[in-house]
Amino acid sequence: MQRIASLPALSLVLCTLAATAQQPGHRPPHRIVDLTHPFNQRTVYWPTETGFQLLRGNNGVTEKGYYYAANRFAAAEHGGTHVDAPIHFYANRQTVAQIPLQRLVGEAVVVDVSKACAKDRDYQIGVGDLRRWEEQHERQLVDVIVLLYTGHGRHWPNRERYLGTAETGPEAVAKLHFPGLAPEAAKWLVEHRSIKSIGIDTPSIDYGQSQQFNSHVTLFQHNVPAFENVANLHLLPTAGATVVALPMKIGEGSGAPLRIIAMLSE
Repeated sequence: MQRIASLPALSLVLCTLAATAQQPGHRPPHRIVDLTHPFNQRTVYWPTETGFQLLRGNNGVTEKGYYYAANRFAAAEHGGTHVDAPIHFYANRQTVAQIPLQRLVGEAVVVDVSKACAKDRDYQIGVGDLRRWEEQHERQLVDVIVLLYTGHGRHWPNRERYLGTAETGPEAVAKLHFPGLAPEAAKWLVEHRSIKSIGIDTPSIDYGQSQQFNSHVTLFQHNVPAFENVANLHLLPTAGATVVALPMKIGEGSGAPLRIIAMLSE
């Protein structure tokens, strides 16, 4: 068991939440929203990846009379609700284990582009969408976790509707269709704003038809991690929720399964 190794990380999270609770006007959260899709045989992975595998052990009542269960699992780093570490698309940037916890915990803002995405499944979220949120809330996107709500999560876990194709293999990649962040918007965020991290309710921070994945490259050059396949964004307010996004701490990982939650104070 590795309980001791996890204590510093847990302590930092608890201290962060305690500090938030002491802020003027802050009320303790009374509702927690799970933003994570379950990992099972229906979990959506990239067409070139094998899906999640749960390898069941010899579970049951032992010869000594007590019940015992222990399984194994196998999964790609990138699939289901997960984090993309900066090294995923940029050399010599942070691995999963190197992402500072400060980037994984904090206030979340939700940029709602669901109406535009309902009309165009290849919609790319632009600078105008981000500025519109700022104008409506009279503040800049600084020191926050930005969550992009496209409404696409309603298709989970139907692969054909969620990915744009039910096919698998390299040939299926060209048939992907889902919304994402426009490269110029990613560039604007890293050059003119200062966000902690960014998440989206689609399979990728770049839209499905991307060939160069420039939004990934731009964000990761600046060590801004991305959360993909985030669930239940429709349950969050456009500002004010506190998000905790803790991935499996894979030492050299380019990504990892993520358990992400939001705590609401009203």
